[in-house]
Amino acid sequence: MNVASFDSTKLRLEDMLDEVSDGKLQLPDFQRGWVWDDHHIRDLIASISLSFPIGAVMTLETGGRDVSFRPRPIEGAEKLIRKHDPDTLILDGQQRLTSLFQAIRTGKAVKTKDTRGKAIERFYYLDMKQCVKSGADRGDAVLSIPEDRRIKTFRGEVICDVSSDEKEYAEDMFPLRQVFDPDDWQIGYFKYWGFERSEKIRLYTEFNEQVIKRFQNYLVPVIELDKETPKEAVCIVFEKVNTGNVPLTVFELLTASFAADNFLLREDWDARERRLKGAHPVLRDMESTLFLQALTLLATKSRSGAVSCRRRDILRLETAEYEQWARAIEKGFERAARFLHGQKIFNSRDLPYAAQLVPLSAILTDLGESASTEGARQKIAQWYWCGVLGEMYGGTTETRFAWDLSDVTEWIRNVADIPRTIQDANFQASRLLTLRTRNSAAYKGIHALLMRDGSRDFRTGDPIEEQTFFGDSIDIHHVFPQSWCRKQKLERDMYNSIINKTAISARTNRIIGGRAPSDYLSRLEKRAKIGSADMDRLLSSHRIPVGALRKNDFRRFFASRAEGLLKGIEVAMGKKVTIEDGLKWLGTSQEKFHDGPTDWDENVD
Repeated sequence: MNVASFDSTKLRLEDMLDEVSDGKLQLPDFQRGWVWDDHHIRDLIASISLSFPIGAVMTLETGGRDVSFRPRPIEGAEKLIRKHDPDTLILDGQQRLTSLFQAIRTGKAVKTKDTRGKAIERFYYLDMKQCVKSGADRGDAVLSIPEDRRIKTFRGEVICDVSSDEKEYAEDMFPLRQVFDPDDWQIGYFKYWGFERSEKIRLYTEFNEQVIKRFQNYLVPVIELDKETPKEAVCIVFEKVNTGNVPLTVFELLTASFAADNFLLREDWDARERRLKGAHPVLRDMESTLFLQALTLLATKSRSGAVSCRRRDILRLETAEYEQWARAIEKGFERAARFLHGQKIFNSRDLPYAAQLVPLSAILTDLGESASTEGARQKIAQWYWCGVLGEMYGGTTETRFAWDLSDVTEWIRNVADIPRTIQDANFQASRLLTLRTRNSAAYKGIHALLMRDGSRDFRTGDPIEEQTFFGDSIDIHHVFPQSWCRKQKLERDMYNSIINKTAISARTNRIIGGRAPSDYLSRLEKRAKIGSADMDRLLSSHRIPVGALRKNDFRRFFASRAEGLLKGIEVAMGKKVTIEDGLKWLGTSQEKFHDGPTDWDENVD
């Protein structure tokens, strides 16, 4: 159970800042640096001076069995800390406590930023006259003073100078850094003005009652999570209360946990990430979470046989388990990249599902050399294409990842039946009509299948896979150009679907332009210096019905190519597609494709 046990209490602000100085109150290492700007800091100071609430702080007791995070001091406290083992860690309230600690305790200018995000350094002062003035806006009484403690006009004229104690007294400007220890400043102030100046004594007395005592008596609501709170609950709590910032990832939480064992997870991952992404373009968008999920699948299988990679399972990883499996799963991702290369998926842009890398790499790692046989490769390919074309990895996937590792490895080892992903996968013929952009995994998958089965550029005759691999300007374009289709008043849903699209080089597409196929084909033949028979073979490599294209017969082309694509999908998935009733555009007597060197029946996995 992911239960967080907690108590609610109130602590004096002064005592909390003392704990920061002592090192009793620190941050977990996963907390990012504070980012509050000058405006927020002044509002915070004004609120406390009026005893207004500033929100609760949430802390976590240290010393738990499940939670052991590497701590780090609040920014500004590093050189002041006198005790290095914290009793509690701040989960929420970092910006507020950091701002207040730097403004009050360090004696140095606070490093902040202006409203435009420019880095600035500021001291904070309270205008005593403005603070006690009836009806005045307290926000106007909180002054942000530059590092040299002089406010200047744009011409450089000094309009407020508090660069020494005497100048603070002269300006009636109280430095916030003295708010918890005001006695010496008070004596200096009275001495500067003379103890007989009753109006100054009255000003300070009123200021002391209305502002200083409010700071000294200010109570901060604190929610204290006890040390038995599990890591997953800490992660969830942090995400819920920290909605204003970038969400905490499981990688960051695990980084802080491993750091307690003196293992630098981020450095380890950075090195692996450079190796994987540098060598394999298909992995360039891979995230650390995918690596951890794949590793956790193997660790849980090794540990107990109960395969899983949910967040709670990742957070339960021990440092030793990570070190045990990290190298093996890195090799698994390398083997996954090589497998995808064989399926003609060369870069991350064309990768249907980045998430499917998780079970694929785990499967290849678990099988080891058993995955290198042709029989195993064919089975893995069938499982992979069922996942892509059946669009099985678009939602919550952790359960399917676990199924895949167990099902596919046991299927290949001949100790289990067909994997659930293959059984569950289904492709409906009408889906071709709705595949229009790369946003769909199936769209990318069909593009890869055409490359895998030998599609060639209309002009150069080069394999599309070769042009894609070497970074040529290949994209998916219309076979019957859009402008031509619009002039013929064809249905947009038909001419804009994948049935009327294929991979073409940018230069070839410029030659096609908005012309009718019968026109652009002759132009392409002339540019390529080939005859019609050779052009027909190039067209057939894309499963394009040549006769219908040359006659500008869009409807016959549409039906014939749809059947060709569906045939290829069936071969890749190893199962029949679903043909729904009422699909009138799917005819029964279609044009026979030109016999060429490529045929989907002969190039199956």
